[in-house]
Amino acid sequence: MPMTDKFKRRQVLRGMLGGTAVSIALPYLDCFLNSNGTALADGGKLPVVFSTWFQGLGFSPGFWEPKTQGLNYENNLQLKPLDPFKKRITVFSGMRAYTDGNVVVPHGSGPQVCQAGGIPKKGDSLPTIDTIIADAVGTRTRYRSLEVRCDGRSETFSRRSASSSNPAESSPVALYKRIFGEEFQDPNNANFKADPHIMARKSVLSGVSEERAAWMSNLGAADKARLDEYFTSLRQVEQQLALQLEKPQPVPSCSVPQAGPEEIKSTSDMSDVRLVHRLFADLLAHAVACNQTNVLNVNLSGGAGGSGLRKAGSSMTYHVLTHEEQVDPKLGYQPTVAWFQNEVAHAMVDFLTAFDKYKEGSNTLLDRMLIMYSTDNGDAKTHSQLNMPMMLMGGAGGRIKEGQHIVAGGQTVARVGLTVQRIMGLPATTWGTESNTTSSPFTEIMA
Repeated sequence: MPMTDKFKRRQVLRGMLGGTAVSIALPYLDCFLNSNGTALADGGKLPVVFSTWFQGLGFSPGFWEPKTQGLNYENNLQLKPLDPFKKRITVFSGMRAYTDGNVVVPHGSGPQVCQAGGIPKKGDSLPTIDTIIADAVGTRTRYRSLEVRCDGRSETFSRRSASSSNPAESSPVALYKRIFGEEFQDPNNANFKADPHIMARKSVLSGVSEERAAWMSNLGAADKARLDEYFTSLRQVEQQLALQLEKPQPVPSCSVPQAGPEEIKSTSDMSDVRLVHRLFADLLAHAVACNQTNVLNVNLSGGAGGSGLRKAGSSMTYHVLTHEEQVDPKLGYQPTVAWFQNEVAHAMVDFLTAFDKYKEGSNTLLDRMLIMYSTDNGDAKTHSQLNMPMMLMGGAGGRIKEGQHIVAGGQTVARVGLTVQRIMGLPATTWGTESNTTSSPFTEIMA
């Protein structure tokens, strides 16, 4: 179906729910796209979306690096969970974050080099790569960028300058309200605030039901089926949020006050962090599919203080375990640390799956995503900045040759950041500071 005045890409369904203005922007349907599903019907290109994905403490040297180089590489033990998306992931091994004699923050210096090209000195601005890209591609969307963190904290590595950071959203409920509410304020009640409980339990879909029905009646069969799938997925996320908002049942034998129903619980338990991450992934995929933003930042857990994640029933943190757990002589690695690393890899799969399930013509949303994975150490046990794991995931709208393993022994991680900027269409010729300065993108992966 060709695009007409009736079918605009910026189509938004609007309504009211519990006194709050709500809106649902629509994904790219066939009626918005050309016959190949690769561009808008009016000839405009589909935007390439950039995302960072960070997790603290990295992987264990010798157990994550792919066993073969180039195309069709074979994943090593700790990246095996990523096999379903192997052809969509380019892995860089042997890279280094040069600290150039600066005071090294064990879990902060590496991310600064990976995401800002160097360690800022007094007076330096050194914006991170996401803000550089957001300034170029994020000016025509509702949100220039969206930042989330999954362990209940709000610190991020995203910053416009050394002294101006972008705080992360730590609550999926709050992100849900931001995406679907319009921060509407009742003029008769200055204290009125949108109630996320009502929004999640009643569903924003009920607030736009009439407009939704009228709009659906004008679509072709394929687009109707796609929207049905899309709305079903949205409702499933809402139902998960609603369950998390329910007040826990009282436990007579427990004297500790039960947490209230205001927010999804934020704990250091890995299972809780995985749940929050999945909810965030689904909400972010919706926001991107509906052109609400073209830049994302995701922090699973970790930062300048390391990762405080715990395994259920244990008082030992992931961070402490990297330093104190003994290496199993038969396995050759720290077994509990490896359990956390396996959970991290599966969380990455959850993130990729959330975007890959959104169909756009014959492609998926992941086909126009470029996701940059980074971490803080090449070896958390020793706080090493050598052999820093780096990955690029997604198709970047056909601008990247996916599915390669590149060995870049001793070269600065800033080469990946420069490559990202070039893939995203920025006219960058050099990037990085001091020993991390580079003018050599990885041209072998640029389409």
